Amino acid sequence: MKSAVETLNPTRVRLTVEVPFEELKDSLDAAYKKINQQVTVKGFRKGKVPARVIDQRFGRGAVLEEAVNDALPKFYTDAVNEAELNPLGQPEVDITELKDGETLNFTAEVDIRPAIEIPDYSGIEVEVDAVEVTEEDVDQSVEQLRERFASTTPVERAAGDGDVVTIDLKARVDGEVLEDGVADGVSYTIGSGELLDGIDDAVKGLSAGEEATFTSELKGGTGAGKEAEVTVRVTQVAERELPELDDDFAQLASEFDTLEEMRADSRKRLENMKQFDQATQAQERVLEKLLELVEVPVPEKLLEDEINTRKHNLEHHQLGQMGLDLAKYLEIQGKTEEEFETETREAAIKGIKTQFVLDELVKQEKLNVNQEELTEHLMRRAASSGMSPDQFAQAVVEGGQVPLLVGEVARGKALAVVVEKATVKDTNGEVIDLDDDEDEAAEAGEATEAGETAEATESAEEKKSEG
Repeated sequence: MKSAVETLNPTRVRLTVEVPFEELKDSLDAAYKKINQQVTVKGFRKGKVPARVIDQRFGRGAVLEEAVNDALPKFYTDAVNEAELNPLGQPEVDITELKDGETLNFTAEVDIRPAIEIPDYSGIEVEVDAVEVTEEDVDQSVEQLRERFASTTPVERAAGDGDVVTIDLKARVDGEVLEDGVADGVSYTIGSGELLDGIDDAVKGLSAGEEATFTSELKGGTGAGKEAEVTVRVTQVAERELPELDDDFAQLASEFDTLEEMRADSRKRLENMKQFDQATQAQERVLEKLLELVEVPVPEKLLEDEINTRKHNLEHHQLGQMGLDLAKYLEIQGKTEEEFETETREAAIKGIKTQFVLDELVKQEKLNVNQEELTEHLMRRAASSGMSPDQFAQAVVEGGQVPLLVGEVARGKALAVVVEKATVKDTNGEVIDLDDDEDEAAEAGEATEAGETAEATESAEEKKSEG
């Protein structure tokens, strides 16, 4: 077999392959054997029909077609390996010549990973938010905890802000009660904004046994997105009572003996959260600077597939779970379809570029992923997916997604290498040393990298394996 490579553009090549006919022998033998098992010829036992009889009865062309279909994937793969290409997606194959007993010639056009040159990135500088926890932040954190331990007491008066009401709801669209538009015994805190728009104004001022009707757009169910006439009946009004902010509350709500100790712990927790946010912000901004330094051509077919994947996931998974369609989503976001298309394309380009650049860095820095790192990443991904580690691991293995997770960890490590050499300052001008908390920085790096490249990684890697 002889092959040659023609570069069509930085992300696409054409392979020209010439195969001597004798190299088709194994595939021809397999073709005759397969046809033998499928046909019946009088005078011959099944599977024992001579090749010349098959040629006469069914045509040599049918045999050649079967043999070529069987052989092409191997010859294509051999040509790819010989040229040391990194294909993305399925090739477009064209048989240019097939002479029985002489030769098989074909071409294959396929997208490839572009050659990327990573410049010196040690001079990258970024600014991040300073880690500052105010007394107001601590007060808010303690108040949220206090809210969780609030008690309720039924009262004989009209409902007001902050009260917890027990209500029955009935929704009508075009005068008809919806099949899933009835709910009884619903507990609702006035002012929480957790139910329908307009319900707060409707129930305020009502006492137990009274009802009101208001109009609201339904957020879910069979009537999602439609205007409905909603009848709300109050069956109970209860007053919320917050516990006193004292040492007794600290002992009730935490493992601490005093309110002062509990507030100190809240401050520390808030600082840790903001440090993690700061590490994530640093990773994101360093990545943006890195991408600005590197010229990355993007294969058009890969980009088209990535855009379609993102749209499909949004429309059929994320929005579907919220009972929204794309038009309603765009209305809520205040975006036009053109703006959505532009943003989706830009995000897809960034995701693909991120994957290519970080993968090149993985090779350049000779980074490996050990079992401990993979397990830790799997645990984090399982937690974010709402699955147990065992369930998530089983799904990953059954779906053949282990290489994707390995890639995410490796790219996270590559980004961490860049961040380590970058200068990171906060808004106060202080230089931030992310090595002070390596675990948080590493986790932030994997989260940043996964967020930017998960979909691009999946589509690109799947297409590479298909190739």
